[in-house]
Amino acid sequence: MARLTVHTRRIVMATATAVVLTGGVAAAVLLGSDTSADGPGPALAHSTARSDDKPGGRHSGPPEPSGPAGDDSAPDGSDGSADSTGPAAPPGTGVISETIDHATESGGKSVSITIDDGPSPVWTPKILAVLKQYGVKATFCMIGPQAKADPAMVKQVVAAGHRLCDHTVDHDEAMNKKPVAYQSAQVLDAQKMIEEAAGGAKVQYFRAPGGAFTPENRHISATHGMRPLGWNVDTKDWKQSGTATIVKTVKQELKNGPIVLFHDGGGDRAQTVAALKELLPWLAQQGYTFSFPAV
Repeated sequence: MARLTVHTRRIVMATATAVVLTGGVAAAVLLGSDTSADGPGPALAHSTARSDDKPGGRHSGPPEPSGPAGDDSAPDGSDGSADSTGPAAPPGTGVISETIDHATESGGKSVSITIDDGPSPVWTPKILAVLKQYGVKATFCMIGPQAKADPAMVKQVVAAGHRLCDHTVDHDEAMNKKPVAYQSAQVLDAQKMIEEAAGGAKVQYFRAPGGAFTPENRHISATHGMRPLGWNVDTKDWKQSGTATIVKTVKQELKNGPIVLFHDGGGDRAQTVAALKELLPWLAQQGYTFSFPAV
């Protein structure tokens, strides 16, 4: 048998390497298709570190009185799929992107304040007052039945110039593991409740509880006019760890990206109100502007 030349050996080795790499890519694609909130997948450019919270994202402790509690503690709202983050659709196309939003409309040195789990008859008005005091517009991610139960509050949010976000019917952080028909009902029924409570104002975003996004529920939301909305800074204000801790968390995690997650529902939000009173003027002093999330 003839001996291989150096050149031939190099070709054989390169071919073998290409086969191995091709298999690796195929494996990566398969991994990237995992739709669980904690599933494997490429890290996002603006992702935050995974917290050491309990599996499923629910916080520990006794039930809280004001409705479904929310721990949106997935890294950044990514579902782990290969296309889970990316740019918005080109302006003027009328197409809503299915990719999870981690950017502001205005870009540059700007932040977006997002408020989850309301509306609350107690805490939403207090947060609205702080936002008004500092001239800041925010995005309120509302739970459908709570919006339906308090349409006056939803209308107050809209009248103040804030935007609406669909946070599902039941705040089910395991919705990504359930049938598509269930996910669709969670998204679309909540959208209907919120828009009816708002007197016709449109819901522009969809945020899956606990980051329970899937390609399917992202597609459903986008085709019904709602951009999937992630986050970059998780304040974990629901832990009620103290105003100073909430403020410190925001200051430390702003490097991860511009969309900041707070809560107005799920329990006592006095610390959230106090933290916003400190953070909004501080952000302005640091040269940040306030913008809505990209659509």
